[in-house]
Amino acid sequence: MKKGVNRREFLATSAAAATGLGLMAAPRAGAGEFKTTLKKALICGKPTEAHLAKLKAAGFDGVETNAADASPADAEECRKVAEKVGMRIHSVLRGWMQFNGKPDQVEATIKKTETALRAAQGYGADAILLVPCRIGGAKMPEPWEFDIEFDAENGHLKRVVKADNEPFKDYIAAHDHATDTSVEAVRKLIPVAEATGVVIALENVWNNLWVQPAVFAHFVKRFESKWVQAYFDIGNHVKYAPSEEFIRALGPTIAKCHVKDFKLNPDSRGGKFVNIRDGSVNWPVVRKALDAVGYGGWMTIEGSGGLPLDEQSKRLDLIIAGQ
Repeated sequence: MKKGVNRREFLATSAAAATGLGLMAAPRAGAGEFKTTLKKALICGKPTEAHLAKLKAAGFDGVETNAADASPADAEECRKVAEKVGMRIHSVLRGWMQFNGKPDQVEATIKKTETALRAAQGYGADAILLVPCRIGGAKMPEPWEFDIEFDAENGHLKRVVKADNEPFKDYIAAHDHATDTSVEAVRKLIPVAEATGVVIALENVWNNLWVQPAVFAHFVKRFESKWVQAYFDIGNHVKYAPSEEFIRALGPTIAKCHVKDFKLNPDSRGGKFVNIRDGSVNWPVVRKALDAVGYGGWMTIEGSGGLPLDEQSKRLDLIIAGQ
């Protein structure tokens, strides 16, 4: 660990102190040096007028709803409520699918995804968050041990560590199977995405897949479709690589961002999720990286629900301002 206080820690400490004294008004989106303008959002259930009005009063521009099974008619009513308040339902959180499961599971989750796409159209959202699948049970490297080489044609793993890969053969096989079945399922969904005008935004969480920037970027980009992009959670993969490395690798394929933070242990091995700006994400660098790849979309907080709304809003303003 470095001695002293680095620039990011100094800025975070100074900003927190000034905010606590009421001396600092948090900058708004697009302030200062950045070309891109970012919008603020939180996750909610079924949007109601009272809840949306509360979020708007706290400084948020919109929401992402996890009511992914809503009928198009119900979603349309929610859209009207949001518009009345001056808010936007920008995305639908579909979540976990089982595209690597048994045939009946795959078919069922494809149908669930179709339902979410049609609901998103009703909400007026332009994307759904989709986690294709997860794998587990096989021996896999620790986060700091990964050193992946993969086939640039099909995304299959050639190795996961520099040393002997034999202990990880079952993990590699499961990874490649999940990649193949996910690609097949998502391709089946592209016509529905196009018909509804809603992007399938693939999120990578702690599902043991596509854990390094180049691998995840390859998975997303191989669809070569504007209807399949990335939903990048800024805090999810800190244990594997700095967030800015994922951003640079994904580039313009990033459709949406979740704002989350993760605090690494002192030895950078393991850690825990924490409130935004309390962890190891280098937010000034992340903001510059988002600007460099041209991301001018939504920043949706996930995982800081223990903070009051106004505090979440202030912290997100600081992130957007590059602090």
